[in-house]
Amino acid sequence: MTKGRETTQTERIAVAKACIANGKNYGEVAIAYNVSYQQARSWTLKYIEGGESALEDRRGQRKKDQQPRTEQEQAQIEIEQLKHKLKMVEMENHLLKKLEEIERRRG
Repeated sequence: MTKGRETTQTERIAVAKACIANGKNYGEVAIAYNVSYQQARSWTLKYIEGGESALEDRRGQRKKDQQPRTEQEQAQIEIEQLKHKLKMVEMENHLLKKLEEIERRRG
């Protein structure tokens, strides 16, 4: 799979508007704008559903203090936090055991 070229939000909006104006002829618009058929279709559907803001590139941009979308997501976040805390405590206990062992050998 090859990496496609990077596009701006303005380009994505233009592709979506062109697809809508051409009766959702994704193939023709994809060739004209040098993007894939799938990408033109995806952007158009996102634009129809969510407007221009749906075409923003938000990868890695979710705020840490943003409320989770569902109770299940909140539970999953809490589980991951507890797993991390448990791992840190286990590592600390292991380190303390090694330290005691070293001190016994010296003393």
